[in-house]
Amino acid sequence: GYSEREFLERTIRDGRSPDDQARLDEELGRRPDEGAVRTGVRHRAKDGKLFEVDLVTRPLEFAGRRARLILAHDVTAQRQLEEQLRQSQKMEAVGQLAGGIAHDFNNLLTAILGSTQLLLNNMPSGDPRREDAEEVRHAGLRAAELTRQLLAFSRRQVLAPKVLELNVVVGNMDRMLRRLLGEDVELVTSLDPTAGAVNADPGQLEQVLLNLAVNARDAMPGGGRLSIETTRLALHEEHLERRHRLPPGDYACLVVTDTGVGMDEATQAHLFEPFFTTKEVGKGTGLGLATVYGIVKQSGGYIWVYSEPRRGTTVKVYLPRVPGASEAPAPAPPARAARGGNETVLLVEDAAPVRALARRSLEACGYRVLDASDGPSALELSARHAAGIDLLVTDVVMPGMSGRELAERLAPQRPEMKVLYTSGYTDDAMVRQGVLNAGVAFLQKPFVPDMLARKVREVLDGG
Repeated sequence: GYSEREFLERTIRDGRSPDDQARLDEELGRRPDEGAVRTGVRHRAKDGKLFEVDLVTRPLEFAGRRARLILAHDVTAQRQLEEQLRQSQKMEAVGQLAGGIAHDFNNLLTAILGSTQLLLNNMPSGDPRREDAEEVRHAGLRAAELTRQLLAFSRRQVLAPKVLELNVVVGNMDRMLRRLLGEDVELVTSLDPTAGAVNADPGQLEQVLLNLAVNARDAMPGGGRLSIETTRLALHEEHLERRHRLPPGDYACLVVTDTGVGMDEATQAHLFEPFFTTKEVGKGTGLGLATVYGIVKQSGGYIWVYSEPRRGTTVKVYLPRVPGASEAPAPAPPARAARGGNETVLLVEDAAPVRALARRSLEACGYRVLDASDGPSALELSARHAAGIDLLVTDVVMPGMSGRELAERLAPQRPEMKVLYTSGYTDDAMVRQGVLNAGVAFLQKPFVPDMLARKVREVLDGG
């Protein structure tokens, strides 16, 4: 920001921050090798703002005197991009770990919840053991919710996206949010009519807004103001600010701002990591913002956070705008008892407890069940079975051969056979970016016997 004259009047010490003066003395005393590059050096602009530079020094003679040429290259943008890459790689690695953990836990929870339901079904209402069995079931359901959040963070949950008006989603949640926030938090909404439509899973988009509102409420223990705003942003070139990068595009933007305690830079650096929380022990899982991050990323969007201690927090969610009118929500199907049948089902599941539970559940509904632990065994079983097979129920992720590959191998021999996939998380072979291909029947783990029986009957009936 200096003029040429101002710059020429400054010395080498004037450009360095006060914290770097000792390092400067050490560098001048060492007289480093010609052309050596020194990194991590901070210079000070005219307005006092510090920025990072790389320095290259070369000795020379100037007007008959020994001098030193110093070339300073502003690398602020480069360092920001490097930090973004490191953060992205770290989040990707943690996401893969979280997705794998959630997959294994969902297999265990399927066995726990399914066996508990079978136990409750065979236990009379006055049995004193029912209370213990119900407690096991409730604990399993709470654990299933945690794994669902892990899947959201790791971007491996199955989405059902629809074209939605962002303003409609926010408007529909107004009453719920006011009850959630309580009387000491003022809720103010400002909806831009040009915000437009996005392609997202309605339930997951509501989850994003809900989690952000809960976080904001918890940051205002003494009350405050929560503002929810929608707007449109059309970017013609990449926008880079601090740790955030936003490519060019047309975005619908959701802005959530609170007047709470705020966060320092160190806290913001870990904000979206699973199980990271600043709340007291027992007051939070540390998965709320991790879930938001995963949902936004899986929906093709971007998230931006700005906060300062004692000055509140602003979170901006950018989702790509899409043309077209929003889709009306589908009516919820009427709840009905699971209906059985006498068809033949080929069950393929590598987790033995899940396979045993599913077999018992289907046989209890009248189906004839052939079961195998992996794809090759299922192919051999199908080859030995001369009669028809009406339905293949297969896990997606299995060692050696995926469920999708198995179905494709069986299709030429059994073209009339229908397929139902089950999984604890999504798989790229059958799900693109977590969105099911058209016509694919899928049952998310963990499931209980009634859910399995209803889905099997639905697929067999062509629903």
